[in-house]
Amino acid sequence: MLKFNKVLLASDFDNTLVYTQGALERGEDIPPMSARNREAVEYFMQNGGYFSISTGRALPAFSRYAQDLPCNAPCVIANGAAIYDFNKDCYVETAFLDADIYDHVDALLTRFPGLCFEIYHDDRRIHVLHPNDFVRNHEHLTRAKTVEVQSFREVDLPIIKLLFEEEKPLLDEVRSFILAQEWGARYELIFSSDHLLELTRRGATKGGMILKLAKLLGVARRDIYCVGDHNNDIPMLAVSEIGFAPENAISEVKEWGAHIVCHCKDGALADVVEILDGRY
Repeated sequence: MLKFNKVLLASDFDNTLVYTQGALERGEDIPPMSARNREAVEYFMQNGGYFSISTGRALPAFSRYAQDLPCNAPCVIANGAAIYDFNKDCYVETAFLDADIYDHVDALLTRFPGLCFEIYHDDRRIHVLHPNDFVRNHEHLTRAKTVEVQSFREVDLPIIKLLFEEEKPLLDEVRSFILAQEWGARYELIFSSDHLLELTRRGATKGGMILKLAKLLGVARRDIYCVGDHNNDIPMLAVSEIGFAPENAISEVKEWGAHIVCHCKDGALADVVEILDGRY
């Protein structure tokens, strides 16, 4: 039996597997996966392990990058709202928002007129309401174009997630407002950066979908390992036997108790594989 048989390693993409922050700051293209990480992941898979990406990015923002990544398992996308098999080009599991989202967004926009957010569907479309500079920066990072709409009710179902893009203090107000509503408990609200607040269906988190993926693959809970750098990664670190984070992770992830490895730029995934190599 191969040493990593039925072991699942899942990594966040941005600033965990690939350092994208520098590209965003300099207005450059996202760099490829480092040779050190690629060699380590290929070694892990060659020895029986399942490697997956678990990202906040939805299909249109991640598909072009997925083609160049050495994954042999379906990926968690849209911050835990879906599992997608890029090898078969199909969804494996989905947690779409229901039709009540229209009324709930009406209430939100009454309180915050002009609020900017992207609307992600099950295909490669992204609609945006009230686009701002954060949207333009996000478009550069994802290489996925948005289509502006004048009203949220113009867009059709299914909707996989909403992505609010504003300054952090305003996003804090938006989050507090939603959670204070009777219907607020029907959603997950989690930051994926200081300017990005993700809304998905209740239970649709990276952690919840990693557990579903593990069940699909026949992986025991004790053989799940996840790596991430931001708040939205904590739910999957929490379901891991060991939750790892790169040195560049935000303070909340470090304070949560993640096992810290080297900086993303130095090959954090390779550090993780070396640790797993010593455990199996």
